Amino acid sequence: MQCGHTGRNLIETNAVYVIVAREFKKFIREKSRLISTLARPLIWLFLVGGGMSKLVSFGSGISYMQFIFPGILGMTILFSSIFSSISIIWDKEFGLMKEILVAPVSRFSIVIGKALSGMVISVLQTIIILMLFPFLGMELSILSILSIIGIASLLAFCISALGIIVATFFESFESFGAIINFIVMPMFFLSGAMYPVDKLPSILKVITRINPLTYGVDAFKHAIFSDSSIHDFSLLTDLTFLVISSIIAVAVASFLFERKG
Repeated sequence: MQCGHTGRNLIETNAVYVIVAREFKKFIREKSRLISTLARPLIWLFLVGGGMSKLVSFGSGISYMQFIFPGILGMTILFSSIFSSISIIWDKEFGLMKEILVAPVSRFSIVIGKALSGMVISVLQTIIILMLFPFLGMELSILSILSIIGIASLLAFCISALGIIVATFFESFESFGAIINFIVMPMFFLSGAMYPVDKLPSILKVITRINPLTYGVDAFKHAIFSDSSIHDFSLLTDLTFLVISSIIAVAVASFLFERKG
């Protein structure tokens, strides 16, 4: 009985590994995808941030480009994680998803594999953007960098799982691409990435409270800035919300996969 249980766990683990390895290999072969994903945060950081820095200042001595840097890290994760779920649409269109669903593995393992693959790809891109901090006049310790990578991993896993939920409802790239913009841009602008959350109207503040990216960006601010006036929530609140959101997202995605299957 114990041997059978161990064998089953080994199969599930191997399934997760295969999914992650497959998505990672696809990513490193698509150079254009890496370039386009990194170009977006660079444009926002240096063009938008550079222009707005002449108009916006913070009393704590933090420039606007430094202030939005955590938000740019969040943007990198948001777009990369959400769009990594487009592989599900690809698998549906070319019939590979049917083969995955009939494999002797649980839907939970499939969801975990897809979410982890999105997490790995997103974190790698986030590390590249993170290395720009010296050019912004910022100083980060090794502990801060490791903390940022840890937060990025948690946030990327959460958003990847949310992307999987959305992808289960669509069968084509066109329909998925059309609806995803209505999700991604509001998530970004209502996360505190470009301006403090407390500056928003009351009705929009409610939305920021249920936005996982809000807590991810705020957690980045904790790792980067020591000034408490920059933070919107406590670090414990940020991490707790992301963990709970990840668990709920994986559970919902597994249920939807089971039903679609």
